[in-house]
Amino acid sequence: MGVKGVARLRSDRRHRIEVNIFGEEYTLKSSSNPEHMKKVASVVDETMNKIAESKPRISLHQIAVLAALNLADEYLKLEDEHTDLLEMLDEKGETDKGDN
Repeated sequence: MGVKGVARLRSDRRHRIEVNIFGEEYTLKSSSNPEHMKKVASVVDETMNKIAESKPRISLHQIAVLAALNLADEYLKLEDEHTDLLEMLDEKGETDKGDN
């Protein structure tokens, strides 16, 4: 087994961490880096708290749905930007090849 096999085995290891999201404790299990998992939980917590502050009369369910919509919107915008940047780099690469 080479280095690749060892690296793959390490990435298959499941980490377990405790996080607090909107006042509730959750146990997360993932093969992702624990620091990344904490960051993800923090973003969800911050998003839910901002919504709750701006709309104090809505239910927890509504806060969660609005947070999911906001985060999905941000994700899709970033995905579009990423695609646009890749296309620009690809076009630049083709232009550079034509200059030779």
